[in-house]
Amino acid sequence: MDTALSKAEKRKLYSGHLREPLLTELGNEEIRFSEDAVQLLKFHGSYQQNHRELRKTDKVRCWQMMLRLRNPGGRIPADLFVALDDLSDRYGDGTLRATTRQAFQMHGVPKADLKTVIGTIISNLGSTLAACGDINRNVMAPPAPFEKGAYPAARKLADEIADLLSPEAAEGSYLDMWIDGDHSYRFQPTSAVRKARSRQRDGGVYSGSDAEPLYGDTYLPRKFKVAVTVPGDNSVDLLTQDIGLVAFADPSGALKGCNVYVGGGMGRTHNQDDTFARTADALGYVKADDIFDLLQSIMALQRDHGDREVRKHARMKYLLHNKGISWFRSTLKSTYFKGELKGLRLEARPKLEDYLGWHRQKKGLWFVGLPLTCGRLAGEVKSGLRKLVQTYQLEVRLTANQDLLLCNIGAPQKPAIKAALATLGFELPGEPAPLARHAIACPALPTCGLAITEAERALPSVLDRLDALLQRLEIDQSLLVRMTGCPNGCARPYMAELGLVGSGVNQYQLWLGGTPNLQTLARPFLQKMPLDQLESTLEPLLIDWKQCGVRRSFGAHVNRLGDQSVHQLLGTEA
Repeated sequence: MDTALSKAEKRKLYSGHLREPLLTELGNEEIRFSEDAVQLLKFHGSYQQNHRELRKTDKVRCWQMMLRLRNPGGRIPADLFVALDDLSDRYGDGTLRATTRQAFQMHGVPKADLKTVIGTIISNLGSTLAACGDINRNVMAPPAPFEKGAYPAARKLADEIADLLSPEAAEGSYLDMWIDGDHSYRFQPTSAVRKARSRQRDGGVYSGSDAEPLYGDTYLPRKFKVAVTVPGDNSVDLLTQDIGLVAFADPSGALKGCNVYVGGGMGRTHNQDDTFARTADALGYVKADDIFDLLQSIMALQRDHGDREVRKHARMKYLLHNKGISWFRSTLKSTYFKGELKGLRLEARPKLEDYLGWHRQKKGLWFVGLPLTCGRLAGEVKSGLRKLVQTYQLEVRLTANQDLLLCNIGAPQKPAIKAALATLGFELPGEPAPLARHAIACPALPTCGLAITEAERALPSVLDRLDALLQRLEIDQSLLVRMTGCPNGCARPYMAELGLVGSGVNQYQLWLGGTPNLQTLARPFLQKMPLDQLESTLEPLLIDWKQCGVRRSFGAHVNRLGDQSVHQLLGTEA
């Protein structure tokens, strides 16, 4: 069996459940980890990065760690936020960054300080475990603290799924490594989750490993992503997830069941047609009592049938693409899941909710959504928000759109907080510039090792240029823009009405045809568009949109035109 395993699989199998050689290398004085240690480090929530702009001037500081938190539903208590702010200033690059999976990233941490940083996060009741790696990632949910409808049930379900799908032996390795074996910081699942986890040793769900009954000793073939939402709220980009759940509640707010979608994913590789973005398929409706067993069964199916030989094909979306939803459903029911799957329940039409501005949380409490450009918190805004959070003990919640909510604001506190936010530049937090409202970008250069070109640093200029173009053409409707520095799609550009995907220095693939409610995949129309040709390339297409009355969204207009007509307007060949 050993000779048949890929290098990536052997690395996991012989690591002692994600310990070595990472644990040994934490104790040496090298400025960076070896490749074997780096690959294990991901499971612990960190990536090793080489700051490209420091390579020639500072051979030591150019090696940095990025770490990412596990925050189900984007929830960050006040004390944890304050600790993160302190850590980023003392050990990082002075910034925090909200990701598109509702978690904070910290950049610029030296290897020598990584244990201190992660240990401090754990002691403040945070975690970085499984924020990366071949394992279930941060579980997403609508961050708005609404007490209405299915919102409380969805938030609770996201918390429970995070515990349900957390690794067992690897959690011990994590605590041994970063906080000297203090297992009092283990996750504390609800009784329902504990009972479901006890069933991981049953039937096809059991991996055969007593140490990791669900994952097995080689964990999953690749990363795994889960999101929960409520009918009509697509703040989580549901169809891009490995598993997407739409939660239904009864009039009392108790969870009744979920519509389940499987097999979404964004990552792809340039010039390799066998890698692609994909939206999830509808699997069916499952009642509340069977949700945990279904989730464990889906993960076990991917564990056993996902491609472990070719990593670029290891995501569950390729399994769905190759085998089909009928095979997936029948295999799930015959081998893994003994509950009942019914047809989907009717849902409200999805909408990309962002929660920006002031909202009533419940009687006597408010929350406010603040727009952050590309999710980056820095300088006076960062220090000002820290002061507000610390003074009023506000809970922070992050959105999938890289924005930030301040929650649990008492009505008497609202005027003072509103005034303080105005001094930080949030006079009208609910009214950002239309193009910027839903635009997102990945970090890209200079720290991401996969980046081909700019994204976060280029997006503000791109939005200004697009805004000027729309104003000149007298078009008053906005469009959804997303930008990444490479094809891996961390900012989910393949769901945008206008997606820019780095394909060369200052050159981008042009993707068009996504929809504002994130229900339709965009398609590539140009492979290498120089960024300085953005306006001249798009203007004929935008003029055509205007001439048709701008009655539909830009993405819907592109789709109605058809690819041949779009290529003609772009001056390219289909």
